[in-house]
Amino acid sequence: MLLTLLFVQGAHAFGFADVAQQAKQLAAAPFKKSEGTPLPKELQGLTYDRYRDIRYKPVDAWWRGSKLPFELEFFHRGFYFDQPVTINEIVGGRVREIKYSPDLFDFGGNKVDRQKLQGMGFAGFRVHYPVNTPKHKDEVLVFLGASYFRAIGKGQVYGLSARALAVDTALISGEEFPRFVEFWIEQPAANARELTIYGLLDSKRVTGAYRFLVRPGVETVVDVKAQIYLREHVAKLGLAPLSSMFSFGENQKSSTDDYRPEVHDSDGLLIQSGTGEWIWRPLTNPKRLLVTSFTLDNPLGYGLMQRDRDFTGYEDLEAHYERRPSAWVEPKGKWGTGRVELVQIPSPDETNDNIVAFWAPETAPVPRKPFDFEYRILWQKDSETRPPLAWVTQTRRGRGYTRNPDSSIGLVIDFEGPALRKLPTDATLSGNVTADSNGEIVEKVVHRNDVTGGWRMVLRVKRLDDSKPVEIRAFLKGDANTVSETWSYILPPD
Repeated sequence: MLLTLLFVQGAHAFGFADVAQQAKQLAAAPFKKSEGTPLPKELQGLTYDRYRDIRYKPVDAWWRGSKLPFELEFFHRGFYFDQPVTINEIVGGRVREIKYSPDLFDFGGNKVDRQKLQGMGFAGFRVHYPVNTPKHKDEVLVFLGASYFRAIGKGQVYGLSARALAVDTALISGEEFPRFVEFWIEQPAANARELTIYGLLDSKRVTGAYRFLVRPGVETVVDVKAQIYLREHVAKLGLAPLSSMFSFGENQKSSTDDYRPEVHDSDGLLIQSGTGEWIWRPLTNPKRLLVTSFTLDNPLGYGLMQRDRDFTGYEDLEAHYERRPSAWVEPKGKWGTGRVELVQIPSPDETNDNIVAFWAPETAPVPRKPFDFEYRILWQKDSETRPPLAWVTQTRRGRGYTRNPDSSIGLVIDFEGPALRKLPTDATLSGNVTADSNGEIVEKVVHRNDVTGGWRMVLRVKRLDDSKPVEIRAFLKGDANTVSETWSYILPPD
């Protein structure tokens, strides 16, 4: 084992309160950016492929020699990830730093002088645990870059990301990206099924203490406990943010001649309000920045979901978008009044995360005072969170009137779910459809989908001012009751 351990004496077992105390102390002092040991010239300006060629040696995976259920591997600094992160292990309540050594890495085709790398430090880490087969420890969680982290469960591949905090996202003033500057990871027991990770967050205006309780499985669960401090006022604070990618899909064709029908990590935002309403907003790749929100009291959950699980929807044998997880956020306790904000950013291709969703509390934290919140993130595929009655399976967009094309837009929305499957063959449903002042519903048809057993709603909509968006809401209704989630769609400006 090549890692060197440094013991730090303490009178008590290290825990969340210790990280919170450090966050409080940081917030009371001016921000100081820590660059660490400068990267040597050979590692500056690396391309994505050259950075990926630097690999941690699996034989030196942390805890492998102890035959524990979890293992750790570490990321080298370079590419976008040039700032160092201190990583510690907690054993018996005592902290010891996991020290960097260049001998832990295979640098592939990168020619480097290892003597120049002493004291370089790590950029982040990943967690391994057997979720697909007991004989192999799969990579299930990654912390790398700013406050970003990603997780996967059984049969999943990496897709969307979560972040610890979003600050001033989509504001003209520019976004601030807090980053984890230090981690503490508890050594698991021999039969452990969960892993505890603490993180210390820092940026110009925000500090924070975080605890992540990770339980890998069919759906990997991450329970998050946070206490943040503001050094100064923040215009927009986003809690439990999710970042994803939507390039094109059923409701928006590719702008280029692409063989793939769809390319996205997520295809919609799902919200469960405090009143029990379920809202589904299909994602788009707008021509200019599009920011929308849903004002709520004490939300029960929200998430960026990947509902289309059919390979033929993507036809990509390398990316396997059909296996990318949905991420569902469940607040713990009462979050009060605020809004779920959805930011959709124009992107020319799938290389950019252009979708962000988060909770923005109505009452902002007071600078230098603790602000506490907790939530759970479920990384799902096979048993995704869905409304109990019926939900949207696809939204398709095209011309509103094809024989004699006019300026109207056609929208086809398919619903499926147990409430629809139970209906008799002679049942009739209606569509409750509304549009804002910039839209006119020209036509509405609702009928059974004989192929899927669900129901289809067909709309023809006119946009009165092409330079402005249109918001449309629709749901299926029986004789007296609502039988589906609410489809909430934004037609971006043309």
